[in-house]
Amino acid sequence: MTSVCIYFQVHQPFRMTSYRVFDIGKHANYFDEKKNEEITKKVAAKCYLPANKLMLDLIAKTNGKFKIAYSISGTALEQFERYAPEVIELFKELAKTGCVEFLGETYYHSLSFLYSQKEFEEQVKKHDKKIKELFGQRPRVFRNTELIYNNELGKFAEKMGYKAVLAEGWDRILEWRSPNFVYMPVGTKKIKLLLKNYKLSDDIAFRFSNRDWVEWPLTAEKFAAWISAIQGQTINLFMDYETIGEHQWEETGIFDFLKCLPFELLKYSHIEFKTPSEVADMDAVATLDIPNTISWADMERDLSAWTGNKMQQSALQELYKLESAIKKSSDKKLLEDWRKLQTSDHFYYMCVKYFSDGDVHKYFNPYDTPYESYLAFMNILNDLAIRIKKTPAKGLFSRLLRK
Repeated sequence: MTSVCIYFQVHQPFRMTSYRVFDIGKHANYFDEKKNEEITKKVAAKCYLPANKLMLDLIAKTNGKFKIAYSISGTALEQFERYAPEVIELFKELAKTGCVEFLGETYYHSLSFLYSQKEFEEQVKKHDKKIKELFGQRPRVFRNTELIYNNELGKFAEKMGYKAVLAEGWDRILEWRSPNFVYMPVGTKKIKLLLKNYKLSDDIAFRFSNRDWVEWPLTAEKFAAWISAIQGQTINLFMDYETIGEHQWEETGIFDFLKCLPFELLKYSHIEFKTPSEVADMDAVATLDIPNTISWADMERDLSAWTGNKMQQSALQELYKLESAIKKSSDKKLLEDWRKLQTSDHFYYMCVKYFSDGDVHKYFNPYDTPYESYLAFMNILNDLAIRIKKTPAKGLFSRLLRK
């Protein structure tokens, strides 16, 4: 049997205001509540609500043979609770089916693993707790922000008790190997490594509506035939949930495609759907050594989408420099604001890439230029520094800055 494992990333950041230098020291309204509400409700109407209803319908009509997984950031969950509670209710209904798995990740969709493993662990535990409270599941499989992965992350995920971790099935790290098998991270004892089949995933996520694509139009029957011909243990289809209805509009036929896909796949006797934790029960065929950090972003599949220029590097360094002082302050609001600023989107907005990935970055950027994003972010950090000085830990903060 060959399994089809589908996982969707669900994420919405708390978008910043255009915080000006004149605002520093005057107010701490860093996040654009109006825009956050507007976007959350818009995407809920176009994607989350109809897509969740579709998934519930597919599970029911296949008698539970159709299975999927979600990784929902804490920032998305908070905004659903605040602006679109009906989305949460539908995710709860999906959880009750027994056919849906919720994965672990950093609560704030952050790059913390790269800068502070203490903060990383705290965010992961906070996210696990939130998933348990809302959906009654303790995540057993881990997905780091934007599929950022290296050997050390595999070891860390095993140490935290996960049975599997997800990563990009990038050709440069696989070489002659196939992403359609279960692996183990090098240096671990039992945790499994599940790799995204990026070619098939991107056929849906990015190429589906491209009329210049040689395979357009992509039908469920055609896609199922491609999968049925693949040799391997599992075909892992990992993509943004917003693909459905937001990135690929309803008019493209994306809902009709997904409505038919499970039935076309189940026509093949050797195909079955599995959740990531079920795939992790399979035997690994080999260990995989990934010493250099990879991600699922852009053509390079590296960290350059978030750390590729001096603005991004400076913003990240200054942000994490505040960690000790903020945590010593015991100011919950200060800590919350600092953590919301860790969300990877803020650094993605500062990216100056063009060529093949430029349009993608522009699509997701609420600022007119990456430089505007950087200025607003640094202005907010300056205001955070002022707020820290006003806490009982201001003396500590001063000493930390001198180091």
